[in-house]
Amino acid sequence: MQIKIVAVGKLKEKYWRAAINEYSKRLGAFTKLEIIEVAEEKIPENPSQREIEQCKEKEGERIIKHLPPSFYVIPLVIEGKMLTSPDLSKMLEKLALQGNSQLAFVIGGSHGLSQVVIEKGNFLLSFSPLTFPHQMMRVILLEQIYRGFKIMKNEPYHK
Repeated sequence: MQIKIVAVGKLKEKYWRAAINEYSKRLGAFTKLEIIEVAEEKIPENPSQREIEQCKEKEGERIIKHLPPSFYVIPLVIEGKMLTSPDLSKMLEKLALQGNSQLAFVIGGSHGLSQVVIEKGNFLLSFSPLTFPHQMMRVILLEQIYRGFKIMKNEPYHK
């Protein structure tokens, strides 16, 4: 399986990078992982709705460039479907068995994802109705993917 994570913004803090590196290393036993960071669009401090939409559109254009047609695309959006960890594991396994072994998870910037990126999604995933910083969401996503593989392999990690 090949997993690509396309995320808006750079990880600046050392502790986020350390967590990403740890889960990336762990996932190496199960999948080929690629993390792509696209530039976050600069936006005024009190943006209008139009400025927010323009920001999302520009970030969306950058994201789309990294989503090949062969990939099964999973945008992370609040309005997506929430899964348990075992359900996410089953979904990953089912996708692989169906021949969808190239997955792309997409994490938007501070204003979310453009409609174009959302519409490109094959499955909309939500981790919570809460809003998380994109740096933290990247760590949570990697941890849950790792947990999903451990569940799939009946290995002791998920309790």
